[in-house]
Amino acid sequence: MPDTDRAALFDVDGTLADTNHLHVVAWWEALRQAGHHVDTHAIHRSIGLPGDQLVEHLLGADRDRAGDERLSTAHDTLYGTYFERLLAFGGAADLLRALAGDGWKVVLVTSAKDRELEALRRAIDADDAITASATSDDVEEGKPAPDPIEHALSLVGVPADRAVFVGDTVWDMTACARAQVRCVGLLCGGIPHDDLVKAGAAAVYDDPADLLANLGTSPFASVSAR
Repeated sequence: MPDTDRAALFDVDGTLADTNHLHVVAWWEALRQAGHHVDTHAIHRSIGLPGDQLVEHLLGADRDRAGDERLSTAHDTLYGTYFERLLAFGGAADLLRALAGDGWKVVLVTSAKDRELEALRRAIDADDAITASATSDDVEEGKPAPDPIEHALSLVGVPADRAVFVGDTVWDMTACARAQVRCVGLLCGGIPHDDLVKAGAAAVYDDPADLLANLGTSPFASVSAR
């Protein structure tokens, strides 16, 4: 019988779904409408942070916060126009099903909310393999704090040393390091290999299909079945 006290934790945007650059465009336009010019490369490096932290990271802590809610609303509205067109990366659903079939509890750990998460799950089309979802709304602090990782583990009753997290940003890697969870980086979100390793990735793969093809030698293999 498959071992069921192992957790495979997955970021979603840029990891399972090809959405990072859509978020960049939506944030760029929301910021532009509010009178802020922010280079797209800076926005890209901020993707993966919860919205309020992303705005602070880009505009600074000493900004006028009166417009923050309008910025987030504008982003959500702009990004929402893509919901019916979101695409998963090749191999994403197969990867989740392979892990679930091997006894892993698959948990999505994301900053996405409600309708956005529903759209992402439709795009990935692997609900049968997903045990639970954890969002930044469930915790006081989002990534890079360890809170989302720790909350995800609590949902499935799995200790940190029996889990592997897969993400695509330095914020994912930092959160995992703080939660003492093994982390795998994927390059499909657009962050360079060396940046992911420096932030704590134990291994880096091109995309979900590449990780699936190498599961037997990946950090997942080091979490031995009991």
